[in-house]
Amino acid sequence: MRIVFMGSSTISLPSLHLLHSHGMEIALVVTAPDKPKGRGRKIGETPVKQMARELKLPIYQPTTLKSKEVIDKIGEYQPHVIVVVAYGKILPPELLQLPPKGCINLHPSLLPELRGPGAINWAIILGKEKTGVTTIFMDEGVDTGDIILQEEVEISPEDNSLTLSEKLAQRGAELLLKTLKLLEEGKAPRRPQIGFPSYAPLLTKETGKIDWRKSAKDIHNLVRGTIPWPTAYTFFKNKRMILWKTEVVEKDYSCPPGEVVEVSPEGIVVCAGKGAVKIKELQIEGKRRMKVREFLPGYHLEKGVILGKEG
Repeated sequence: MRIVFMGSSTISLPSLHLLHSHGMEIALVVTAPDKPKGRGRKIGETPVKQMARELKLPIYQPTTLKSKEVIDKIGEYQPHVIVVVAYGKILPPELLQLPPKGCINLHPSLLPELRGPGAINWAIILGKEKTGVTTIFMDEGVDTGDIILQEEVEISPEDNSLTLSEKLAQRGAELLLKTLKLLEEGKAPRRPQIGFPSYAPLLTKETGKIDWRKSAKDIHNLVRGTIPWPTAYTFFKNKRMILWKTEVVEKDYSCPPGEVVEVSPEGIVVCAGKGAVKIKELQIEGKRRMKVREFLPGYHLEKGVILGKEG
């Protein structure tokens, strides 16, 4: 069974590697074009391109999927199935109809929950204790296709978006391999998505702005769910303060949201709408990430300061 694999991000890598290591015939790898990255704006390749090159697989990097030239180019490889794992673009109808066995997508949630590109982040931000991985037959909607296989994955209290991504990438790769074997045997199940869908839009920088009126648990989940980007932040002395590590303090200090009530080398305790948040690792814009004990000697942060004020 010939496969065209479409993916771009790090979460795609376990799937590509596992399919290749199990002898699946990957005829072509389609990934996003190279683009400038970082402060130096050096041209960077996608993680998928780097792995595909190591595996000596053919690589194709179209700037769009909507041209006849691109559809024809992919069609030259005569795929039986197209596999999509975090590719980053919506497939047009002409491409969806190309392979006889369909287009298969691996999505990092328990569909129909958390359709959309921010599923991993929002699972944590919303305080969920479990999420999962799902393989679907793709249709023209966004993550709306019929479910093939699905598996739950627990979200531990220590997870952030980065660690959860790694978990889901590994479990998803195994589920995808199982899916393709069933598809090849003509035994792949198919059932429509049932239940009320929810959506997980792309994160923006504004997503990470902390509203201290929210509960300590919600703020803590925002910190976990926005690592490594866009990160959760507040303001201290007109500078952006990024919070990298926090914990919930179940105590009522009877103080306004955003007020610092305790300062020690172990952490900075800040009142929230309900409970309080202890900041353990942070970063002032333009400076490096540091633990509170490293931060305090160089900054005058005392009890009574209100975080979050701009200007």
